[in-house]
Amino acid sequence: MDEIRVRYAPSPTGYVHIGNLRTALYNYLFAKSKGGKFILRIEDTDQTRKVEGAVENIISILKWAGLDYDEGPMKGGSDGPYYQSERLAIYSEHCGYLLEKKKAYYCFCTAERLTALREEQQKQKLPQTKYDKHCLHLSEDEVKKNLDAGMPHVIRLNVEPGQIIKFRDYVREDVEFHSDMVDDQILMKSDGFPTYHLANVIDDHLMKVSHVIRGEEWLPSTPKHVLLYDAFGWEKPVFAHLPLLLNPDRSKLSKRQGDVAVEDYRKKGYLKEALINFIALLGWTAGDDKEIYNLDELIKSFSLDRVNKSGAVFDIEKLNWLNAEHLRAKPDEEILGMLKEELTETKYAGFSDDYLLNIIAAMRPRVSFIKEFITNCLYFYEDPETYEEASVKKGWKPQSKDILMKFAEKISLFDTPAKEEYEKALKETAAEFSVGNGAVIHPLRLATSGVSGGPGIFDICFILGKEKTVERIKRAVEVLK
Repeated sequence: MDEIRVRYAPSPTGYVHIGNLRTALYNYLFAKSKGGKFILRIEDTDQTRKVEGAVENIISILKWAGLDYDEGPMKGGSDGPYYQSERLAIYSEHCGYLLEKKKAYYCFCTAERLTALREEQQKQKLPQTKYDKHCLHLSEDEVKKNLDAGMPHVIRLNVEPGQIIKFRDYVREDVEFHSDMVDDQILMKSDGFPTYHLANVIDDHLMKVSHVIRGEEWLPSTPKHVLLYDAFGWEKPVFAHLPLLLNPDRSKLSKRQGDVAVEDYRKKGYLKEALINFIALLGWTAGDDKEIYNLDELIKSFSLDRVNKSGAVFDIEKLNWLNAEHLRAKPDEEILGMLKEELTETKYAGFSDDYLLNIIAAMRPRVSFIKEFITNCLYFYEDPETYEEASVKKGWKPQSKDILMKFAEKISLFDTPAKEEYEKALKETAAEFSVGNGAVIHPLRLATSGVSGGPGIFDICFILGKEKTVERIKRAVEVLK
């Protein structure tokens, strides 16, 4: 094919599964690395499963992740917008062609007959349940009579037995299926809507899709699609089936063991850069030790040749690490904007940009999520109401009260102390009491923050400022007598 064209074709049935986002990402990376087109197609032919607002959610997630599509809903294109429910006449016309060429046939079997057939085959312990081609043998007169009578029906593909169905998969190389294991699948349902298999193949052909990149769970459907391509006499695209995503116990990734929806990770504060970086590495590697990528770097490095066959374990700890790395790499102004947005959802909105930038500088090495610029250092936003009990027992000594009051006295002499002046005051206080610096640092940290961890004590004092530092010292001295 002259142009690389790939598609992401989700069904609007609810949330976006993390595996679906990986499929979209791999399609996007492959297209962009080859100068091709990334198409969005909404496969909404199963109207019973359609969820209100799901399409808008899919588009929102792609936009958030930075995966801009070239054609699709609300962008159009030569054949767009791409909603399968708006292309029913196309599918009907092509299905008519298959009927004419005897590649498909009408089936009038009732649900009761199909259920009985399935139960009988299960009793016989056959390797799989299949339609028995009963309606394939109806005469043309019988078919016409049934149609004229308005009898409910579907249209099935006529799979000829005894064939070896072969195709080349970019990831799994040569793949073979025996046609005896392939059912006479339904192509057109009784409601006039096509099944996934028919619509998928027709659209991929008409939209000139060159590569079909999708999850491994679609591999058993591929022989059905190959048969359809052959029935139409069309050139097949290149297939590439991506490895499964696995839980740590190597079972298939499921909600029973953790979040699987992209929306959940977004709500929890994961950065899009980290999530994209993470899922790119779930089944692919550039062949080196590099682990941190931005989207442009992924485009330059990506190749289908380096997609793995084996399943990829979803390691939440690695995702957390990547989130921390991407967050810490962001410029102060970008973090500031994100922090201010986060603060609007709390009672702490209203602090100055300069104040927040100081918090960012002090906390940057100590956080993995934006929200932790708040939750990990609440003492920057409100006075501590309690003091960490273990730290009081360990760090608050009988002399601490006098030491802190002397420190407060010294910093009060400065108009607006710099960090160096807090340090100078602390060392002078320690010297006057003939104690080590720790004898001042520990109770001072407890008084100003209420906890034993966090950034350097001089950062804390500088950010709080002289008045707030003295005020908190006096309160601690009063409470921790």
